[in-house]
Amino acid sequence: MSIIPGRRLTNKNDIKIFILYLLQNIQYPLDFPTINDIVAQNEYVNYFDFAECFAELLDMGHIVEEVDVDPKTHEESTYYRISELGSDIVSQLQSNLLRSIREQSLKSALRLLSFRKRGAKISCKTAEEDDGKYSIECTITEMGKEILHIHLVDDSRSRVERMQANFEDRPDVIYKGVMALLAGEVDYLLN
Repeated sequence: MSIIPGRRLTNKNDIKIFILYLLQNIQYPLDFPTINDIVAQNEYVNYFDFAECFAELLDMGHIVEEVDVDPKTHEESTYYRISELGSDIVSQLQSNLLRSIREQSLKSALRLLSFRKRGAKISCKTAEEDDGKYSIECTITEMGKEILHIHLVDDSRSRVERMQANFEDRPDVIYKGVMALLAGEVDYLLN
């Protein structure tokens, strides 16, 4: 296994097994941006390696493309799922991936997909205040109802920008974290 400090996957075969492992365990077709999000969210794989490996898996028949047509709008959407060949390969080779990487990534992927299925929408904006400080306002709306609204002020523009990027990348984790902290479930920070 080719993992550098920080556990980034760099070997193409490891990345392919990783992609197939996630698709096998999710068990339903996903669009390309969603697959990219679930593969890249824990930063084990960078986007360029993902895109290259995904295309190769598709060409080899380990991933299959499905086109769905909306009956009302007649718009086509493309989804991807693991093929039988891909399932056979990942079943034989998944032990090459570190168990902690597999488990953490699958858990994160399922949480993100659940969040999206519920129709959650996010909004995040930053601004410079009159006193030279910087504010950030983050909102999560689910089915038209606001379920999270955070407004913070900080002295550092770069810190506020990092907050915005983190919120936009992982709104489900932020939501879960805020809920756990407010409920006094501080062991959330240790998991």
